Amino acid sequence: MSVRKVGSNLERCFVTTRLGRIHVAMAGTGFPVLLLHQTPRSWDEYRDVLPLLGRDFRAIAMDTLGFGDSDSPAADPSIELWAEAAFALLDALEEPRAAIVGHHTGAVIAVEMTASAPARVSALVLSACPFVDAARRARHDGMRVIDEVEARTDGSHLTKLWARRQPFYPADDIDLLQRFMVDALRAGEMAAEGHRVVNRYRMEDRLGSIQCPTLVIAPTADPHVHPVAPRVAGAIEGSILRELSGGMVPLPDQMPDAFAGLVRDFVAAQVAGK
Repeated sequence: MSVRKVGSNLERCFVTTRLGRIHVAMAGTGFPVLLLHQTPRSWDEYRDVLPLLGRDFRAIAMDTLGFGDSDSPAADPSIELWAEAAFALLDALEEPRAAIVGHHTGAVIAVEMTASAPARVSALVLSACPFVDAARRARHDGMRVIDEVEARTDGSHLTKLWARRQPFYPADDIDLLQRFMVDALRAGEMAAEGHRVVNRYRMEDRLGSIQCPTLVIAPTADPHVHPVAPRVAGAIEGSILRELSGGMVPLPDQMPDAFAGLVRDFVAAQVAGK
Protein backbone atom coordinates (compact mmCIF):
# COMPACT_ATOMS: atom_id res chain seq x y z
CA MET A 1 0.00 0.00 0.00
CA SER A 2 1.67 3.19 -1.21
CA VAL A 3 0.69 6.25 0.81
CA ARG A 4 0.84 9.82 -0.50
CA LYS A 5 0.47 12.68 1.94
CA VAL A 6 -1.57 15.70 0.86
CA GLY A 7 -2.69 18.88 2.60
CA SER A 8 -4.49 19.11 5.95
CA ASN A 9 -2.70 15.95 7.20
CA LEU A 10 -4.60 13.79 4.71
CA GLU A 11 -3.13 10.62 3.27
CA ARG A 12 -4.29 9.10 -0.01
CA CYS A 13 -3.51 5.61 -1.22
CA PHE A 14 -4.70 2.59 -3.17
CA VAL A 15 -5.57 -0.50 -1.14
CA THR A 16 -5.58 -3.91 -2.82
CA THR A 17 -8.62 -5.92 -1.75
CA ARG A 18 -10.21 -9.20 -2.83
CA LEU A 19 -12.63 -7.20 -5.01
CA GLY A 20 -10.12 -4.86 -6.62
CA ARG A 21 -8.07 -1.79 -5.84
CA ILE A 22 -9.90 0.77 -3.74
CA HIS A 23 -8.76 4.37 -3.43
CA VAL A 24 -9.00 5.95 0.00
CA ALA A 25 -8.20 9.19 1.78
CA MET A 26 -7.48 9.07 5.51
CA ALA A 27 -6.81 11.38 8.42
CA GLY A 28 -6.03 10.82 12.08
CA THR A 29 -5.64 7.77 14.28
CA GLY A 30 -7.82 5.84 16.69
CA PHE A 31 -11.19 4.15 16.23
CA PRO A 32 -12.01 3.83 12.50
CA VAL A 33 -14.85 5.82 10.95
CA LEU A 34 -15.60 4.78 7.36
CA LEU A 35 -17.22 7.46 5.16
CA LEU A 36 -19.28 6.44 2.11
CA HIS A 37 -20.19 8.99 -0.57
CA GLN A 38 -23.26 9.63 -2.69
CA THR A 39 -23.65 8.99 -6.43
CA PRO A 40 -21.69 10.03 -8.47
CA ARG A 41 -19.20 11.57 -6.06
CA SER A 42 -15.93 10.28 -4.59
CA TRP A 43 -13.93 10.69 -1.38
CA ASP A 44 -13.79 14.39 -2.31
CA GLU A 45 -17.29 14.75 -0.85
CA TYR A 46 -15.59 14.41 2.54
CA ARG A 47 -12.49 16.45 1.75
CA ASP A 48 -13.26 19.06 4.40
CA VAL A 49 -14.83 16.59 6.85
CA LEU A 50 -11.83 14.24 7.03
CA PRO A 51 -9.42 16.52 8.92
CA LEU A 52 -12.18 17.47 11.36
CA LEU A 53 -13.02 13.85 12.22
CA GLY A 54 -9.32 12.99 12.10
CA ARG A 55 -8.81 14.93 15.32
CA ASP A 56 -10.56 12.13 17.22
CA PHE A 57 -10.72 9.08 14.95
CA ARG A 58 -9.09 7.26 12.08
CA ALA A 59 -11.32 8.82 9.42
CA ILE A 60 -11.38 6.87 6.15
CA ALA A 61 -13.18 8.05 3.01
CA MET A 62 -13.28 5.48 0.22
CA ASP A 63 -14.19 5.68 -3.45
CA THR A 64 -16.99 3.19 -4.07
CA LEU A 65 -16.14 0.60 -6.74
CA GLY A 66 -16.74 2.24 -10.12
CA PHE A 67 -16.36 5.79 -8.79
CA GLY A 68 -13.46 8.14 -8.21
CA ASP A 69 -10.17 6.28 -8.61
CA SER A 70 -11.35 2.86 -7.40
CA ASP A 71 -11.51 -0.07 -9.80
CA SER A 72 -14.73 -0.82 -11.64
CA PRO A 73 -16.60 -3.80 -10.18
CA ALA A 74 -15.99 -7.15 -11.84
CA ALA A 75 -19.66 -8.08 -11.37
CA ASP A 76 -22.84 -6.11 -11.97
CA PRO A 77 -23.01 -3.25 -9.47
CA SER A 78 -25.35 -3.65 -6.53
CA ILE A 79 -25.70 -2.29 -3.03
CA GLU A 80 -24.73 -5.72 -1.73
CA LEU A 81 -21.54 -5.75 -3.81
CA TRP A 82 -20.59 -2.24 -2.73
CA ALA A 83 -21.12 -3.21 0.92
CA GLU A 84 -18.95 -6.29 0.45
CA ALA A 85 -16.23 -4.11 -1.09
CA ALA A 86 -16.34 -1.75 1.88
CA PHE A 87 -15.81 -4.70 4.22
CA ALA A 88 -13.00 -5.93 1.98
CA LEU A 89 -11.34 -2.55 2.44
CA LEU A 90 -11.69 -2.74 6.22
CA ASP A 91 -10.22 -6.25 6.10
CA ALA A 92 -7.24 -5.02 4.12
CA LEU A 93 -6.76 -2.18 6.61
CA GLU A 94 -7.00 -4.73 9.45
CA GLU A 95 -10.01 -3.02 11.01
CA PRO A 96 -12.45 -5.66 12.35
CA ARG A 97 -14.98 -3.06 13.56
CA ALA A 98 -15.79 0.49 12.54
CA ALA A 99 -18.36 3.22 12.71
CA ILE A 100 -20.02 3.57 9.31
CA VAL A 101 -21.17 6.94 7.93
CA GLY A 102 -23.01 7.19 4.63
CA HIS A 103 -24.59 10.03 2.66
CA HIS A 104 -27.37 9.38 0.10
CA THR A 105 -26.12 6.28 -1.82
CA GLY A 106 -23.48 5.85 0.84
CA ALA A 107 -26.22 5.67 3.46
CA VAL A 108 -27.90 2.85 1.55
CA ILE A 109 -24.60 0.97 1.41
CA ALA A 110 -24.20 1.59 5.14
CA VAL A 111 -27.64 0.06 5.77
CA GLU A 112 -26.61 -3.10 3.95
CA MET A 113 -23.28 -3.29 5.77
CA THR A 114 -24.94 -3.01 9.16
CA ALA A 115 -27.70 -5.50 8.35
CA SER A 116 -25.37 -8.08 6.81
CA ALA A 117 -22.56 -7.97 9.39
CA PRO A 118 -23.87 -6.40 12.61
CA ALA A 119 -20.89 -7.53 14.67
CA ARG A 120 -18.60 -5.35 12.57
CA VAL A 121 -20.48 -2.04 12.93
CA SER A 122 -20.18 -0.18 16.23
CA ALA A 123 -22.22 2.87 15.24
CA LEU A 124 -24.17 3.92 12.16
CA VAL A 125 -24.80 7.39 10.74
CA LEU A 126 -27.30 7.67 7.88
CA SER A 127 -27.15 11.09 6.28
CA ALA A 128 -29.83 12.00 3.74
CA CYS A 129 -30.85 8.37 3.45
CA PRO A 130 -33.54 7.56 0.88
CA PHE A 131 -36.35 5.18 1.81
CA VAL A 132 -36.37 2.49 -0.86
CA ASP A 133 -39.45 0.30 -0.71
CA ALA A 134 -41.76 -1.36 -3.23
CA ALA A 135 -43.59 1.90 -3.92
CA ARG A 136 -40.37 3.74 -4.72
CA ARG A 137 -39.08 0.90 -6.89
CA ALA A 138 -42.32 0.94 -8.89
CA ARG A 139 -42.29 4.72 -9.16
CA HIS A 140 -38.71 4.85 -10.46
CA ASP A 141 -38.82 1.79 -12.70
CA GLY A 142 -37.87 2.90 -16.21
CA MET A 143 -37.67 6.58 -15.28
CA ARG A 144 -34.78 8.77 -16.32
CA VAL A 145 -32.50 9.46 -13.37
CA ILE A 146 -31.13 12.91 -12.58
CA ASP A 147 -27.59 12.37 -13.89
CA GLU A 148 -28.64 10.59 -17.08
CA VAL A 149 -27.66 12.76 -20.04
CA GLU A 150 -26.79 11.78 -23.59
CA ALA A 151 -23.22 12.72 -24.49
CA ARG A 152 -23.01 15.18 -27.39
CA THR A 153 -20.00 16.28 -29.39
CA ASP A 154 -20.70 19.96 -28.71
CA GLY A 155 -20.56 19.38 -24.95
CA SER A 156 -24.11 20.62 -24.41
CA HIS A 157 -24.80 17.60 -22.20
CA LEU A 158 -22.47 19.11 -19.61
CA THR A 159 -24.58 22.24 -19.44
CA LYS A 160 -27.68 20.08 -19.10
CA LEU A 161 -26.15 18.09 -16.25
CA TRP A 162 -25.08 21.29 -14.49
CA ALA A 163 -28.60 22.74 -14.86
CA ARG A 164 -30.26 19.61 -13.48
CA ARG A 165 -28.11 19.63 -10.37
CA GLN A 166 -28.01 23.38 -9.75
CA PRO A 167 -31.41 23.65 -7.96
CA PHE A 168 -30.19 21.26 -5.27
CA TYR A 169 -27.01 23.22 -4.53
CA PRO A 170 -26.49 26.52 -2.72
CA ALA A 171 -27.11 29.49 -4.99
CA ASP A 172 -23.99 30.82 -6.71
CA ASP A 173 -21.66 28.22 -5.12
CA ILE A 174 -19.71 27.38 -8.24
CA ASP A 175 -17.03 25.40 -6.39
CA LEU A 176 -19.41 22.73 -5.08
CA LEU A 177 -20.95 22.18 -8.50
CA GLN A 178 -17.54 22.04 -10.15
CA ARG A 179 -16.46 19.35 -7.70
CA PHE A 180 -19.63 17.44 -8.53
CA MET A 181 -19.00 17.74 -12.28
CA VAL A 182 -15.44 16.43 -11.97
CA ASP A 183 -16.67 13.32 -10.16
CA ALA A 184 -19.62 12.83 -12.50
CA LEU A 185 -17.41 12.93 -15.59
CA ARG A 186 -14.95 10.50 -14.02
CA ALA A 187 -17.78 8.10 -13.16
CA GLY A 188 -19.01 7.98 -16.77
CA GLU A 189 -22.00 5.67 -17.16
CA MET A 190 -21.95 4.89 -13.45
CA ALA A 191 -23.09 8.47 -12.76
CA ALA A 192 -26.57 7.40 -13.82
CA GLU A 193 -26.34 3.69 -13.02
CA GLY A 194 -25.54 4.37 -9.37
CA HIS A 195 -29.01 5.85 -8.92
CA ARG A 196 -30.61 2.82 -10.55
CA VAL A 197 -28.67 0.53 -8.23
CA VAL A 198 -30.17 2.36 -5.25
CA ASN A 199 -33.67 2.16 -6.70
CA ARG A 200 -33.37 -1.63 -7.10
CA TYR A 201 -32.41 -2.23 -3.46
CA ARG A 202 -34.88 -3.89 -1.08
CA MET A 203 -34.21 -1.61 1.88
CA GLU A 204 -37.47 -2.42 3.65
CA ASP A 205 -36.15 -5.96 4.22
CA ARG A 206 -33.01 -4.66 5.97
CA LEU A 207 -33.81 -1.63 8.10
CA GLY A 208 -35.62 -3.60 10.78
CA SER A 209 -32.63 -5.85 11.41
CA ILE A 210 -30.32 -2.95 12.33
CA GLN A 211 -29.53 -3.15 16.04
CA CYS A 212 -26.52 -0.87 16.55
CA PRO A 213 -26.80 2.76 17.70
CA THR A 214 -28.01 4.79 14.72
CA LEU A 215 -28.13 8.48 13.93
CA VAL A 216 -30.32 9.65 11.03
CA ILE A 217 -29.36 13.10 9.71
CA ALA A 218 -32.08 14.93 7.75
CA PRO A 219 -30.93 18.02 5.80
CA THR A 220 -34.01 20.24 5.70
CA ALA A 221 -33.41 21.65 2.19
CA ASP A 222 -32.90 18.28 0.51
CA PRO A 223 -36.30 17.55 -1.05
CA HIS A 224 -35.32 14.02 -2.04
CA VAL A 225 -34.81 12.71 1.49
CA HIS A 226 -36.04 15.12 4.13
CA PRO A 227 -39.70 14.03 3.78
CA VAL A 228 -38.81 10.35 4.28
CA ALA A 229 -36.27 10.74 7.09
CA PRO A 230 -38.89 9.96 9.77
CA ARG A 231 -39.72 6.71 7.95
CA VAL A 232 -36.06 5.69 7.87
CA ALA A 233 -35.59 6.52 11.54
CA GLY A 234 -38.89 4.92 12.51
CA ALA A 235 -37.89 1.62 10.92
CA ILE A 236 -34.73 1.35 13.08
CA GLU A 237 -35.43 0.67 16.72
CA GLY A 238 -33.85 3.21 19.04
CA SER A 239 -32.49 5.46 16.28
CA ILE A 240 -32.04 9.20 16.74
CA LEU A 241 -33.27 11.69 14.14
CA ARG A 242 -31.50 15.05 13.81
CA GLU A 243 -32.31 17.77 11.30
CA LEU A 244 -29.67 20.08 9.86
CA SER A 245 -31.32 23.36 8.95
CA GLY A 246 -30.44 24.56 5.45
CA GLY A 247 -28.65 21.36 4.55
CA MET A 248 -28.90 20.44 0.87
CA VAL A 249 -27.93 17.50 -1.35
CA PRO A 250 -24.17 18.19 -0.97
CA LEU A 251 -24.44 18.33 2.84
CA PRO A 252 -20.96 17.02 3.83
CA ASP A 253 -19.09 19.48 1.62
CA GLN A 254 -21.72 22.23 1.98
CA MET A 255 -21.67 22.24 5.79
CA PRO A 256 -18.56 20.28 6.84
CA ASP A 257 -18.30 21.72 10.34
CA ALA A 258 -21.91 21.03 11.26
CA PHE A 259 -21.84 17.59 9.62
CA ALA A 260 -18.59 16.57 11.27
CA GLY A 261 -19.82 17.85 14.62
CA LEU A 262 -22.92 15.66 14.56
CA VAL A 263 -20.92 12.61 13.47
CA ARG A 264 -18.12 13.20 15.98
CA ASP A 265 -20.40 13.65 18.98
CA PHE A 266 -22.57 10.64 18.13
CA VAL A 267 -19.73 8.23 17.33
CA ALA A 268 -17.65 9.31 20.31
CA ALA A 269 -20.55 8.59 22.65
CA GLN A 270 -21.04 5.11 21.18
CA VAL A 271 -17.45 3.88 20.96
CA ALA A 272 -16.08 5.34 24.20
CA GLY A 273 -14.07 2.65 25.90
CA LYS A 274 -14.36 0.16 23.02
